[in-house]
Amino acid sequence: MIAARIKSMMHAMQFLVKRRRPAAAILVMEAMMYGMCAAQPAAPVPAPPPRVTPASRVVQHKLSPLANQPVWRKLESFRKVLTAQEFEAAMRDFYADGSAFTPPWQLGPDSVSVNTGDPDMPTVRIDFRPPNEPPVKRERSWRLASELPPLAGRPPLSDAHIAIDPGHIGGAFAKMEERFLSFRQGESIQEGDLTLVTAQVLKARLEALGAVASLVRNTNEPVTSSRPPEFNNLALAILKDAGVAAPATGYDGLSGDAKVLTVQWQSEKLFYRVSEIRERAKKVNQQLKPDLVLCLHYNAEAWGDATQPQFSPVNHMHVMVNGCYAPLELEEEDVRFEMFSRLFSRLHEAELPLAESIGEAVARTTGLPPYVYTTRNARRTGASSYVYARNLLANRLYECPVVYLEPYVMNHEDTYRRLLLGHYVGRTLVNGKLQSSAIEDYVNGIVDGLVRHYQTKRPG
Repeated sequence: MIAARIKSMMHAMQFLVKRRRPAAAILVMEAMMYGMCAAQPAAPVPAPPPRVTPASRVVQHKLSPLANQPVWRKLESFRKVLTAQEFEAAMRDFYADGSAFTPPWQLGPDSVSVNTGDPDMPTVRIDFRPPNEPPVKRERSWRLASELPPLAGRPPLSDAHIAIDPGHIGGAFAKMEERFLSFRQGESIQEGDLTLVTAQVLKARLEALGAVASLVRNTNEPVTSSRPPEFNNLALAILKDAGVAAPATGYDGLSGDAKVLTVQWQSEKLFYRVSEIRERAKKVNQQLKPDLVLCLHYNAEAWGDATQPQFSPVNHMHVMVNGCYAPLELEEEDVRFEMFSRLFSRLHEAELPLAESIGEAVARTTGLPPYVYTTRNARRTGASSYVYARNLLANRLYECPVVYLEPYVMNHEDTYRRLLLGHYVGRTLVNGKLQSSAIEDYVNGIVDGLVRHYQTKRPG
């Protein structure tokens, strides 16, 4: 089944790329990949260095769904922040996916000129810092651990402002999100509910250690005020742009790709995967302004028909930082702008040590092995086998360091039965043996990783 869906996805992608319609191509790709859940593990393939040609090319005016036009002039404030060598290292180690392509920017010895797609400002130039000059300091809302005041005997996370983003929505929206799992009538788990409980437990623990902890979502209701019907026209346009001349309106009675290629499914995805994340980003960037965002999720493997799901024999975890931008993604003006903003903000330098510390700690408390991507939408980065770079909307839009966590396989039988019990302290009999709460192990790992990081990096 997965092989057939990959083949279908590739046909759609090739059609759209030939027609130079990256927005529709990306949405169709995401839709089909989302329906497959996680790919099966295999041996990791290191990403090769990016092959970037010195010549750039003209790009057309293109934005990703629901995006605002970037204010390109803002990139000029990054002049003399990075050296050419630092820029090339960041591209090589984090932001490139290893593809050979002609990029929509021109790299010179002293600067990089980015093609904007905006006829009023076709390019924006960012000057590099000469190696013998100190970097230009920029104002920012977030702080590294090394920039916090000395502890002076206070709890280890004092002064740190940590925002916790419980992934998905849950509640009445769980089935729409395809994050509802039940193996027997009368019982179920919903990822949005699980992440909210996990976030609430984590918030209390972080506050006990001195941190200021904020929840990006504190109920099983959307942060966005929009609802799926508002996106019907956009969904219809996307499907027609993808070559679906007369898409079905609703998906009752449909499954698989037939369901994906309906106006209803696409409208719902625009609601909970685009509008919702963009609204959360506004809250993080404009209201909370934290030093770090922790995006909490629970992973899953393909479970087949939702009415007759299958247990997975594998269980695993990984954490992500932002990076690994595909050429097709960089066709979009807003994506290109956001990548350069993150790169020149040195967010990768802040995210990686946090992700490594938290990832290794969660691995210890959960006992889970690392997940291994076989697709090119993610790449290993850093020293930990648990850390990947991947370009997700949340870890791209949040204007501060983001650690995105994906522990456990919800449809692994042992994990499923532990999660049915929710959060508890101590051990109880689960699946024939005494076991701790999966949520408790998750939280303990995050707390341990954060404490180790802040104790190591902050002064005093």
